[in-house]
Amino acid sequence: MIKEDSGSSKKRMTAQEREELLIENFVSLQHAMTNLSIKFNTLSENISRLLQVFEEAAKRFVVERSKDQGAENSKEMIKKIDSLIEQNKTIAQGLVMMEEKLRSKVEQENFKLKPRPLPNI
Repeated sequence: MIKEDSGSSKKRMTAQEREELLIENFVSLQHAMTNLSIKFNTLSENISRLLQVFEEAAKRFVVERSKDQGAENSKEMIKKIDSLIEQNKTIAQGLVMMEEKLRSKVEQENFKLKPRPLPNI
């Protein structure tokens, strides 16, 4: 029920209407957080696949290059590739940790937050 102030055209929401609006907004926020978590998980999987492609390409490149050049150059290239692979693994682990943290935060909010009655104004 909407109440009108005496002499003004402003309308006020009742406590129940505010409560329902807050609940609706909270549910929408949970949906958005869940979608974000799912998309983040998909991004992590795609990055992992991309890293696998890069690793395979690097290995093939080293094999082809070692056929063309001496062992000295291929050892240097292998060191650089190993370093790159380690960096990529670190990045992938960071993304996975961020995704897990986001997912646990969403789960905690689902269990923690319960609607409370709003104070009367």
